[in-house]
Parts: sequence; structure tokens; C-alpha cells
Amino acid sequence: MVVVFGSINLDLVARVARIPASGETLAGSTFATLPGGKGANQALAARRAGADVALYGAVGRDAHASAALANLVMAGVQLDGVLPVDVATGVALIHVDDQGENAITVVPGANALARAAQVPDQRLIADNTLLLQLEVPMTEVEALAMRARKADARVVLNAAPAARLPSALLRNLDVLIVNEREASSYATALGVPGDPMEFVAYARQQFGIAVVVTLGARGAVMIVDGRQVRLEPPAVNVIDTTGAGDALAGALVAALDRGASLSRALAEGVNAGAVACTHRGAQSSLPSDNKISAGSG
Repeated sequence: MVVVFGSINLDLVARVARIPASGETLAGSTFATLPGGKGANQALAARRAGADVALYGAVGRDAHASAALANLVMAGVQLDGVLPVDVATGVALIHVDDQGENAITVVPGANALARAAQVPDQRLIADNTLLLQLEVPMTEVEALAMRARKADARVVLNAAPAARLPSALLRNLDVLIVNEREASSYATALGVPGDPMEFVAYARQQFGIAVVVTLGARGAVMIVDGRQVRLEPPAVNVIDTTGAGDALAGALVAALDRGASLSRALAEGVNAGAVACTHRGAQSSLPSDNKISAGSG
């Protein structure tokens, strides 16, 4: 089983010709209210990739909560661990331009009250995979990673959005997933040259973890058994990159959870991320396992 501890949001998405500059007002072409949040997105991505999934997080006691959870309910993600709290459900304000690129502002709301203690010990076992992100409190992420490591569960962190990563957290991971910008930020904080492969090699040597750096349209790169592995995505017609990183993380974790090698899991993740770019929105773009295997939309 894949156990996800993370954020649950409602995305407020505006389509624009280009991303507004600071102080600039632009007219958008369309607006939509869509379920989102990195925790919810990745839980749904893993479920669509074929894994049994349980999500743990927090939502408000408001109308946004049911909308934010609707796709997860339909997909069969286990939601018993989602805690209702007296704070508004988290939201993300998203601009998507005509090239499919995006700019996102996240307002955490109830996500700030998600707690590691919500995840019972029976979920943190050797046969399970724990997937974490950084849109819930870092202290809770760190505490849960430590518990999972002690229980011999596989621990995967998508370290987004970029934040200071405690060394104790890094030492409790099996796999770290970051994009190019995040890799550069973390490399700078650790005093490592900013090249993605330098960061991958350093994290492997210093913390004993596998690091996947996603490169957008250029795929993803990592080091496996001392050699660099770079996987190119299939050619697709990019409509919207929102959710592509979550699709990659969810598919990768689902593959690892069923026993696939890291190289195979990354290949499926790269395919999933590419397919996600061919549809609008975050959760609506997450592909099913047959589309991931085909590597096409």
C-alpha cells in the first residue's frame, strides 16, 4: 500500500495569455475551481497508477472540503485519515499561460494542522511505501519519516515546495524527488555545486538516498549503481504542465510499491508526467496505468 501524508487543496485556476509581471493586471480567458494539493494529487496519481492508497491530511468544515476530496472518493482512495478541522480548506491560486506553464500561490489553511500522529503504526510497515511532500508542517513530515524508517517502510519525499531540509529528515529517506530549481536551491544550502548531478551524487554519498531530479520537457535524471540514468519523456502535445510533477511522483511510488526497480519506476513516472501535460488541470490530467505503460495520451 502507498500511504500519503500531505496537503489537500481546492485549486482556483485562471487561464491567461502569459503570467502577469509584478504589479501587472491581465484579463484571463477562463476560470475553474478544481481539486488539488500535492498530497491529494499524488495520492490520486498513485491510485490511478494501480496502487492501493490511503491519504492522511486535513480539510476545513466548509464547502471546499467535499469538492477537494471528490476525485479521491470516486477513485477509491482511503480517506479515513483525513481530519476535519475548524480552519478553511487550503487553496491554490494558479495562473496557466498559453504555453502551458504555470505560477502558483498556495494558502495552506487546514493543511497547517495536519499531524503525523494521524497515521497509525499499522500503516507504517515494511510492505508499505510512505510518500511525503512539503505543503504540510516540516516538523510533522520529519516525525513521520522517522517513524516509518524505524518500521522499515519505504520513505519517499517530493521536497516541494523548496524549504530548508533537516539532515535528520534526509537520513530517513529512501528516495528524494526534486525538480531542477529545487535541486539547485538545496545544493546551494548544502554548499554543493548547483549542477543537478553534483547534488544527486552528494546526497547519495552523504545521506545514502536515491535522488531523482525532474527536468521538465527533458525528462528526469538520477544515479543508479554508480551510473547516471537519464530518461527522456515521450513526445506529447503540451497543453498544461500543472500536475505533471505530481503525476511523476505518484506513478513512481506506485511502481516502487509493487516491487519495480527504481529505473523502471522512474520510467513510468516520466511517462506519467508527460501524459499529464496533454490535459488541463492537475487531478483531471493524472493518467491511468495503461496510459502510463503506453507512454502516450
